[in-house]
Parts: sequence; C-alpha cells; structure tokens
Amino acid sequence: MSQGFPKIAVLLAAYNGMDWIEEQVNSVLTQKNVCVTIFISVDLSTDGTDIWANQLAKGTENVIFLEYGESFGGAGANFYRLLRDVDLKGFDYVSFSDQDDIWLEGKLERACSLIASKSCDVYSSDVTAFWSSGKKQLIKKSYPQKKFDHFFEAAGPGCTYVFNSKSARAFQQFVQRNQDIINRVSLHDWLAYAFCRKNGFTWYIDDKPLMLYWQHENNQVGINNGLRAYKKRLILIRQHWYRNQVKNISDLVDPLMSSKLESYFFRVLNANFFRRRLRDRAVLILLFVFGWY
Repeated sequence: MSQGFPKIAVLLAAYNGMDWIEEQVNSVLTQKNVCVTIFISVDLSTDGTDIWANQLAKGTENVIFLEYGESFGGAGANFYRLLRDVDLKGFDYVSFSDQDDIWLEGKLERACSLIASKSCDVYSSDVTAFWSSGKKQLIKKSYPQKKFDHFFEAAGPGCTYVFNSKSARAFQQFVQRNQDIINRVSLHDWLAYAFCRKNGFTWYIDDKPLMLYWQHENNQVGINNGLRAYKKRLILIRQHWYRNQVKNISDLVDPLMSSKLESYFFRVLNANFFRRRLRDRAVLILLFVFGWY
C-alpha cells in the first residue's frame, strides 16, 4: 500500500452472506487513495461464510477474521462485538460495512477528505438502492438535521458511516462501558448517530451517493419504501418497538432527555424537531396525537 494515505479500519458484520460478500469485500479493498484494513465478524452461519472469510484473511494481509462461533442474533449485536473487540489504535478513520453492498471506488476518499477539512467528525450519505432486476432508486437521507432528530432516527444506513479517530474511540468506549445492556438497542447505526450528536461530534450527511445498497428478502432493515415496508413498520409501531427503541437510546445517551420524551406534551410541542423529512414529522405527529406511538 502507498505511504501517506489515511488508514481506515472497516468493520464488516456478516451472516449467511455467500451470495454477496465477495463482491462487497472486493469493492472495499479497491477503494482509491486510502489504506484499508477489514475486520470481519461472522455471526453463526450455515452457508460457509465463516470458512470463506477465514481463508481470505489467511491469504490477505489487510483482512482480519475475528474469532468465530458465537450467535449474535442480529447485525446490531454483531457490530457491537466488532466495536468491543477491534483495536482501533493507529487508524485515522473507522467505517462500518455490511456484507451485501457495493462501494464505488471514491466512497472512502470523499468521506476522509471532508472529515480532514474539518467539515465534520462523522460522515454519512445518501445511497442508491438497487435490486437484482436492475432497478435503482436514490434514497435521500441528507435532509437538514433537526435539534432532536438523533433520538428518533439514524443518519442513514450504517454502511455509509465514516468516523474520525476521536469520535470512533469515544463511541467504542461507550459501547464497552455499556456492553451488558447495549443489545437493548437493535440498530447500531441509530445509536451511533444519537451518541455522536449528543456528545458534540459534528455530523455531515452528504447528498452524493457513492454506494449501491442491495435490496433483497434477507435485508434486516432495507429501505423504507413501498407498501410492504410501510406495513412492516406500522406493525412494529403498534407493538411499541419504535417507542421502546427511542427510550432505550435516550436512556443510554441522555437520561434527562429520556424523561422529557416520556411527556406527551413535550413530544407534541417539539415534534417538528424529531425527524429530518417533513413527511416523517407529519406522520410522527399523527402517531402522538392518536396514541399509536
């Protein structure tokens, strides 16, 4: 690898990913003008993902395969494991990676450049969703940030996140301190956004998508578009999954705010500051008013 390029730790969580992981790993290893080291944690799998990753690590200097054999039960818990166990010392930046996306070659270079210019401590971006049929769709996350949006949504897919060393180490220490209860939060990317915003790290959401975001039946989350997706999310809301996640996150990063968010009147009066997109704010207000939240 060329000297002088920023050193980036890419934390990749995998599970039964043999249909996608090789293409994704190749797109990470071929990022231009950066030095990447990929750390792969594989949730207990049945399709040989662990064997593939282990063999790759044995023959590739900048790929490290973490000890295998634990069942994490979800991508969030797998990423928390990566944050607990990977030594981030010596890296300039830290990035999250899913197993089933494709990164365009300038993705990390652009993120590092913006962070280095002091524009932000953490970077994320819009993405281009794509399907096996060839269909593509821009997924916009770069709406203006709101005062409290981090308690109610992530900055976007975690696979777009790039942290500078200071914010990454701070979030890692937070995860390590709270490892006994951290799995109450299902979505690591939402928690990372909330933690960084609460602790004064500046976050930039780029409107330039440099990643292809696979959409398939095995997505744990996927994009929030289409009748099927809305129906799934409505069921979760009616089961109070969303409200419980808001509380779990706010309990962890800002207990004082957590108590405020339990107040119906505080929620209604401040709902305009809870989501970035106007349509989402309108829906959330309706959920508050009709008691569905």
